Amino acid sequence: MTTQTRLEVLDRYLEGFRRSDHAMVLGCLTDDVVWHVHGLRTTRGRAEFDTEIENPDFDGSPELTVNRTTEAGDVLVITGTGAGRHRQAGRFSFVFCDLFTFRGDLIAEVESYVVPVG
Repeated sequence: MTTQTRLEVLDRYLEGFRRSDHAMVLGCLTDDVVWHVHGLRTTRGRAEFDTEIENPDFDGSPELTVNRTTEAGDVLVITGTGAGRHRQAGRFSFVFCDLFTFRGDLIAEVESYVVPVG
């Protein structure tokens, strides 16, 4: 798989989150995908992953901006900024670093590091 194709998959994945489009996000993933949100939770498989696309603790879709993308073998790493609205705490901003491990042309594993900021 070429870097360009992986970047296209990653763009679809992120746009799916921005739109809360479950089918768009899930179409980028292997059936046995694992998502580690370090310090919070780990989901396994598409069905569990699906429950986090629109987490019930949040209103609406997140704002996500990618600042940097790096590739190393089957892994694409992105850093960026985001914002969302938590039902209890209100609006919040964060920075993130996500590592996407590909198997073929689909995402097999996501490692997310999320840090709240001012």
